[in-house]
This record gives sequence, C-alpha cells and structure tokens, in this order.
Amino acid sequence: MIITRTPFRMSFFGGGTDFSGFYDEHGGAVLSTTFDKYCYVTVRHLPRFFEYKNHFTYSKEEKVNSLEEIQHPAIRNAMKFLGMEEIRLTYESDLPARSGLGTSSSFAVGMLEAFYALKGKYADKRRLADDAIYLERVLCAEAGGIQDQIAASFGGFNRINFSREGYSVNPVIISPERKSALNDRLMLFFTGFSRFSSDIQKTTEKSMKDKTAQLLEMLRLVDDAEKILTDENSSLDEFGKLLDYTWRLKRGISGGISTDSIDAQYDAAMKAGALGGKLLGAGGGGFLLFYVPPEKQAAVREALSGQLYVPFKFESEGTKVIFYEID
Repeated sequence: MIITRTPFRMSFFGGGTDFSGFYDEHGGAVLSTTFDKYCYVTVRHLPRFFEYKNHFTYSKEEKVNSLEEIQHPAIRNAMKFLGMEEIRLTYESDLPARSGLGTSSSFAVGMLEAFYALKGKYADKRRLADDAIYLERVLCAEAGGIQDQIAASFGGFNRINFSREGYSVNPVIISPERKSALNDRLMLFFTGFSRFSSDIQKTTEKSMKDKTAQLLEMLRLVDDAEKILTDENSSLDEFGKLLDYTWRLKRGISGGISTDSIDAQYDAAMKAGALGGKLLGAGGGGFLLFYVPPEKQAAVREALSGQLYVPFKFESEGTKVIFYEID
C-alpha cells in the first residue's frame, strides 16, 4: 500500500503568464506558495477476489474491469500512461475540488507519485511535475497553465519562471520572521461557489490574445512583489496593495473570472480594512485571499461572516510518500 500527501497551492502574482501561448513569446513567471491543506491518494493492488479488476473512490465510486470503462479522465489516462493494472485507489482531500487551489493538479501529482512507488520506482519532483503537466494538458486535453503541477510537486514559497525552453523553480529568500509575518496577514475565505477550472480557462485562453498588455503588466508585478518581500526595509503592506492591483487586472481579462457575489464579498472585505486580495485560481468561484493588517482582521471576519474562514500555514515539502509498504 502507498499513501501520498500533496499540498494545495495559492498563487499571488503572475497567473495567466504560465500559458504556453503567452510564455513562449514573452516569458512568464508566478509567485506562489503551497500551504498546509492536502490531498491524500492511497493506492494498492486489488486482490483477485472480486468481479471487477479496478476500484476507485473519489467523489464517486467506480468498479470496472477495463481501463476504457474508467470515467475519471485523469485516472484512466494515468493508468494507461504508466501501465497500471488491478488497482484500488482512494482520494481524500482537506478542501473541496474546483475551488481555485490547484486541487486537480495536486491529485494528478499525488496519484502519479503513488503509481511510481507501487511499481517500485522513484520519481523526483521535476519528473512528477512534467508527467502531471503531460497528463492534464496533453492526455486529458484540459485547458490551463502549468504552474499548479509544478507548485504541488516542489512545494514551498517560490518564483517559478516559464519560457519556451522550460521552467525553473526559485525559492523566495526571506527571513523566517518576515515569512511568518506575511502568513499572519493573509486570510482565506471560501466563497461557496465552484466551477470547473478548465471551462473558465478555455474562455480565458481565447481572450488572452487581446490582453497581452494586461498580462505583461501582471508579469511585471511578479518582480515588484518579489522585491517587496526580499527587501527587509519595505513594508509588507505594499504586498497587499499589489494584490488588489493584480486582481483588478485579472478581472479585466475575461468576464467569467468574477461574479456579482464575489465582487460584493471582495468589496465588503476591503471596506472592513483589507488592503488587497484576489480570487484564487481560474475564477468563477472558490477561495478569496486577502491581505489584512492584524488590527483589522476581526472586522474582516465579521464582514464576511457568511463565508467559511480557513486558517492556514505555509508549507515547504511538496508532494511526498507518507506510507510505503509493498508485499
């Protein structure tokens, strides 16, 4: 039996520049972190005592004999890709799917790591990221960028650069005290709405060709935000204000990114004292992240009392096997 634990990510700046249609020509970068909310994938070989050969439990339950019968596209394609047979797989998560935190990519990474381990093979973090990108973007033909798979694999607070030649993962070097201070000023709320990221990404990709100027500005903000974090003399409040600016830029890319309800929640938090924030992920629902000075956090929680507040801490390990036992 193999159990993997893979973190979810939150992206602060640069989202949208991780699409090949943009970074192949202009380059791209995101500033993001993983945090202590995870998905868990348990995989073992299915004993041959059943009328079915494969058993999968996620939001649904599947019992099938052939790979072609598998309804979940990522499971079906991953099993074909790695030649897996007679598998029992269970997926569990700390947070809901389709919530803007890269949950599908975290699942893909964790599943691939579990499959490799079950085959007795070691796959490093870059291999897992590359394979997860190939699985989701090529084999499953899902629209989207490539930051989620990389963040889930590597873990940590990073600047990830993209180009036609590939990508690089560069840890943001700041003191533990400053990193903790930033963490303490970030507040996460569930909006109560979820949509399939790929559906929104399709619309976003179509509109990107006409939004190059906005995306170039969002790319520039990655540099500005990193400078704020790494300069001990800069106020972290400036990071919060930049979040507000990048959110307003992102809303202008596609009409499907925000909704009237999300806009109302965002405005309520800003009036209560948040300095900035953004909707995480492709848009249309999920989690709102805010930068809030400590003395204003009670007021923001009151303003968003109808939404679920989710405390969190940054994490730095990325995906890992937490249980390994092969008969």
